[in-house]
Amino acid sequence: MRRSLLLSFLLTTLVWISAIAQDRQVTGKVVSAEDGSSLPGVSIQVKGTARGTQTDASGNYSLNVPNSGATLVFSFIGTTTQEIAVGNRSTIDVKLANDTRALNEVVVVGYGTQQRRDLTGSQLTVKGDDIARLPVQTFETALQGRTPGVQITQGSGRLGSALQIRVRGAASISAGNEPLYVLDGIPITSQDVNTTDTELFSPLADIDPNDIESIEILKDASASSIYGSRASNGVVLITTKRGKAGRTNVQIGYYTGITNATRKKQFLNAAEYKELFSESLTNAGIDPNDPQDGFPGYGIDPNSTFDSDWAGVAFRQGAVNQANFGINGGNEKTRFSLTGATNKQVGFIVGNNFRRNNMRLNVDHSISNKFSVGASIAFSSINNKKVSGDNAFSNPIQLNALSPLQPIYNPSDPTGYNRRTLYYNNLVELDNAYNYARTFRTFGNLFGQYQLVPGLTFRSEYGFDILNLQEEIYRGRLTEDGAPTGYGYQAMNRVNNWTTNNTLTYLKNIGTDHSVDVLAGITYQEQNVQTVSATGRNFPNDKFKELASASQKTDASSSETGYSILSYLARANYKYKDRYLLTLTGRVDGSSRFGADNRYGFFPSASVGWILNEEAFIKNTLPSLSLLKLRASYGVTGNSEIDNFASRGLYGTINYGDQVGIRPSQVANAALRWEKSTQLDLGLEFGFRNNRINGQIDFYNKITDDLLLNVPQPAINGFTNIFQNIGSMRNRGVEFSITSQNLIGALRWSTNFNISFNRNKVTRLDVSPIRANSRFLSYVTEGQPLGVFYGKKYVGVNPQNGDAQYEGADGQPTSDYASAPEMFVGNPNPDFTGGLNNTFSYKGFDLSFLFQFVYGNDLFNVAGIYQSVNGNYFDNQTKDQMNRWQKPGDITNVPRAEFDAANGSGLSSRWMEDGSFLRLKTVSLGYNLPSSLLKKAFIQSARVYVSGLNLLTFTKYTGYDPEVNTQYVNTTNQVANIALGHDFYTPPQARTFTFGVNLGF
Repeated sequence: MRRSLLLSFLLTTLVWISAIAQDRQVTGKVVSAEDGSSLPGVSIQVKGTARGTQTDASGNYSLNVPNSGATLVFSFIGTTTQEIAVGNRSTIDVKLANDTRALNEVVVVGYGTQQRRDLTGSQLTVKGDDIARLPVQTFETALQGRTPGVQITQGSGRLGSALQIRVRGAASISAGNEPLYVLDGIPITSQDVNTTDTELFSPLADIDPNDIESIEILKDASASSIYGSRASNGVVLITTKRGKAGRTNVQIGYYTGITNATRKKQFLNAAEYKELFSESLTNAGIDPNDPQDGFPGYGIDPNSTFDSDWAGVAFRQGAVNQANFGINGGNEKTRFSLTGATNKQVGFIVGNNFRRNNMRLNVDHSISNKFSVGASIAFSSINNKKVSGDNAFSNPIQLNALSPLQPIYNPSDPTGYNRRTLYYNNLVELDNAYNYARTFRTFGNLFGQYQLVPGLTFRSEYGFDILNLQEEIYRGRLTEDGAPTGYGYQAMNRVNNWTTNNTLTYLKNIGTDHSVDVLAGITYQEQNVQTVSATGRNFPNDKFKELASASQKTDASSSETGYSILSYLARANYKYKDRYLLTLTGRVDGSSRFGADNRYGFFPSASVGWILNEEAFIKNTLPSLSLLKLRASYGVTGNSEIDNFASRGLYGTINYGDQVGIRPSQVANAALRWEKSTQLDLGLEFGFRNNRINGQIDFYNKITDDLLLNVPQPAINGFTNIFQNIGSMRNRGVEFSITSQNLIGALRWSTNFNISFNRNKVTRLDVSPIRANSRFLSYVTEGQPLGVFYGKKYVGVNPQNGDAQYEGADGQPTSDYASAPEMFVGNPNPDFTGGLNNTFSYKGFDLSFLFQFVYGNDLFNVAGIYQSVNGNYFDNQTKDQMNRWQKPGDITNVPRAEFDAANGSGLSSRWMEDGSFLRLKTVSLGYNLPSSLLKKAFIQSARVYVSGLNLLTFTKYTGYDPEVNTQYVNTTNQVANIALGHDFYTPPQARTFTFGVNLGF
């Protein structure tokens, strides 16, 4: 054995010495082609091997290379990668030019790819590297502030909470307003299917941001009409990482960090609480010590020595941890990419936890030069321990309503918490209840591609998305909802989504001036959703939590629904003299969702482009111009995101005692048809100094007709509403973005700025104004933006008597709330949104930071009716209520404190605030360790970094967070679309700090 080991060692040594003897040293210097400055930290790799180095601070390098056939690959951020054959040279100096590939790079479009330079539609690209390192659960969060024309709102700080995404504004009242998501060519489920509450959670959290190669957002009709009836709200194309030929690369990453609330509101302490409510009771003619109506009557001891921070105990310091790996490689025949990750988060809201495990395998194989196949399979599981929704007393944020005079804990209580409080002390739920949402999901894709004749290729693919959601709730007998014998609920939700695409693509260059690219195809998609749920009560004790242990099975339900869509599509791209561009697109969609009279719809678009910088008169006049492209598009897209059977006449069951029957439940509408959006887009793209400065500006006008609306009907006929096509809406706006490489030497600095303006207007509504909810001020009314606020206009306090005042019918202040008319009091739609991103690099260091801004939107703090209402209720009040009116002549905006007097407590603009904000969204500081330090550990690359998310927020809004949109009334699409900009005990965003490391082998 020892002899064998010794022999192996000697043979290895001889091979190593022989290899060294065959190597020779190559030296050189790498500089910028722009100004000749040295470039430190440039990566130099011997192609096809693990051997490499980096340039030093002066741009010099030295590397041993094989004597024969070696090729060196020079790469550096922001420059064009160069490959240089060594030959017999021992000195190779290199000039790296500024990277202009953004002009010529191939990007993903609907059912294919295209050079960016040749695009005639409005399309936005976000690279996977820009979002992979951020400590976010779902990739949409990482897009905030980076996407002109796309407003992304994370309305709640709950882990896994869904985001609201609007591409060029909301285009519907009753149908969905979210974009269509397509993962590697397959449309996927993006709507929440939970059954436990109206707080929406994101199915997109099942996709690991580390798996994403790029994200393309299709905004205008030319780019998105290839998706026809589902493209009015834009299309998001997600492309995952695939294998590349060459050596096998292994990437390992890990980060850990802490999270906290971005802001904690300030409520009254014990002394302030006692002062305010003693005055409030006295002004109401009540003795504060009255055992019936005073402090004791509400279970509050006025002599209490406690000073409890109820608002503070809703929060804690959370934690985030993620480990991920990636293996990528292959040869010219077979390429593969295997990735996996585990993400664990302890939320900053007490009781809120989240864990995701995922794995993905992508494989591509070239059977011959004509025939290739590929497959993808991805698995993910999520365990989300949820907290209750905004409107529930068990929502931890609602703890801020409790009196600071009451203690939080009670050692003699079985729970350890004080349960004799003004409202429910929901901390009891931490040990006596749980609410789990467990998701198990599989994405799959299989394709084959064959070149029939030169230029003509057939591609067939089949994909599926299987989502299984298991919901499990148990509330023990000591909880509010579980008393007195326990409560249990379980549901199983399964969504099967499968798609097949079959396309022919023809590419042909005709002579030297003409080029055509034609696509034709047929697709079919089918979705099936099944739900089974059951409820139980009367458990023997809280150790038995499964429904089998409940003696009373109080409810059981099951449902099934689904839809299918058959489509025919075609697209033709024509290019003349490499500068005149024309694109024609058409799609025919047939959907089971629509009436028999309008089952099929046609969605065409046309667009043109003119690359002006290729014209001689431009080249000669502006030689520094690297790109100047005009483009224009016009087309039609649709919106089919309504209930699956909205056009059908439906029947439901009716029970009377132990008898069961059926009755009509919905009126049929065979004429129900698509919402159609016609969109005109005019765009200008530009680049200067070899694309060192580049950007684009777009003007668009989008008009949506045949708005789908669940129209109320007189109940006398037995039906209260019917879906109809009624009304029109317009979105009109401007988008601008610019990127500049300010410094390109040893110190590199690039900047990206974007800003978007959108104006929404309901241009026709053939019914009376629609109100979202009786507790909200949101309306849909003709001539106004969607979701505008209408209500009583609060104008302050009468300085003589402290009464709240409102604007009367004559325009003068009145204290008569009932006589004050309702009027326009605010708009939740912002005037503009955008972001500013800066990136620096120097000698292995890199720094980036992103500011996100939203300006001009109004927010309505619904919780103010209880917590900022001058002591009208015993709910603890915000600090500003100490500025109440107390004597004649006081000038203040807070009325006289008078318990249960409704002085200023009516629904009004009193709690309307400016929701504008500027947020330092992300910061990342990293260092790439020199390769000379890594060689001994057989490591190719190593980067350590620290990052922050939501670090600073500048706003006048006094609530928890200006980026807010409560969802507790989102029982329908219609309410969700209208009820914008409301805050009701909604948790703030998370502020996150992380430290991480990425290693490459």
